[in-house]
Amino acid sequence: MAALAEIIDDPPQSVRAFRQISADDLIDESSLLSFLQTAYEVLDELAGDALANAYFNRLANFIDTYNLNYELRRPCRLYPTVPGLFANLVQGLRNSNAEHPHLHTLQRDFDEAFRDLHDRGGEGRIKTCLQKQINLLEALGRNHPQVNEYALSSICDQLPHWPHAKVRQALKSLYGFTCDYPGIRHGGKPGSVEGNIEMRDMLALCILLTGFTPYLTDRLDVAAIFQGR
Repeated sequence: MAALAEIIDDPPQSVRAFRQISADDLIDESSLLSFLQTAYEVLDELAGDALANAYFNRLANFIDTYNLNYELRRPCRLYPTVPGLFANLVQGLRNSNAEHPHLHTLQRDFDEAFRDLHDRGGEGRIKTCLQKQINLLEALGRNHPQVNEYALSSICDQLPHWPHAKVRQALKSLYGFTCDYPGIRHGGKPGSVEGNIEMRDMLALCILLTGFTPYLTDRLDVAAIFQGR
């Protein structure tokens, strides 16, 4: 504490100490958020509103410039945004799946199918991408210790975390669509088709299916994902 007091009371030494802070000193994203928010409080205490407000404005400009996944609010608090939360969820899934040989393979298959759409789209590739994503979701659910079924609809009935039957049914209905629509999982039911599969369907369905993954696996720390840890 004495050494810290000396640094605080010596502006040049304070500058040197601040510049020596490295990424290794910030354990994770949550630690970085805490650091950025606490810096405002320290500046406000040391030099008042003028310096603290200048810091706030610079931090806000930094976030706007680099499109970070947080929103800055007064006095100086960083709050997660929906895009940031979704990005953390996807990254959390990838990190978790990378530690599992079977899930890692299915994650890779889905990622490759998704990338293929960038270079050359089309209904066939969209169907392939949706098929690979459903395969991944089934494997996630199948890996849950309370599940012994294989089809996603049956897996949903065995999973324990649903807040309401309608939420469970929503995923089962999406799965039913992939089974009924010709060419996604099976030959399907041509009579049920109301239109061609387009990129709008790919965008909506991919996001929806990803959003259900916290129900399918206990391998995700959802609180940590929300906090950016």
